[in-house]
Amino acid sequence: LFTAFGIDSSSATLPVTIDAAINEGKCSKRSANFVLPLGATVNMDGTALYEAVAVVFLFQLYGIDLSMTELLVVVVTATLAAIGAAGIPSAGVVTMVIVITAVNASLGGERSLPLDAIGIILGVDRIVDMCRTTVNVWGDAVGAKIISRIAPDTEEHYEAAAG
Repeated sequence: LFTAFGIDSSSATLPVTIDAAINEGKCSKRSANFVLPLGATVNMDGTALYEAVAVVFLFQLYGIDLSMTELLVVVVTATLAAIGAAGIPSAGVVTMVIVITAVNASLGGERSLPLDAIGIILGVDRIVDMCRTTVNVWGDAVGAKIISRIAPDTEEHYEAAAG
């Protein structure tokens, strides 16, 4: 988790995460080698939460009240954009443009948030990105442990792997 916090990249942290999950977390090798790379690619729960909160904050800062429909658009697009985000530093800022554009489209042009508003949060984004990368890596490790409990490695799997 400290490596994820310092490196700020789920993808770059992956070798350390796999090693820690197997040796320290006692996860099965099969689950760690399957779940962790998949999670580093798709499971960006910290990014999804950050994008949703940041977009709602920016709209409120500009005095634009969002209805329940627009909040639902924020949740759905933030989740989908986070899944598509790369495991690199500050990828959430780039995908936040997608969320703001979707909400602006649902507002119907009567009022909209300028994309320049993202600049307001850029100053704190790096520190927040370090925290959300840690959340993402932690979620991946928990997922690997759950799968290890459901389908643990057996001697048959080791023999089959040895050939």
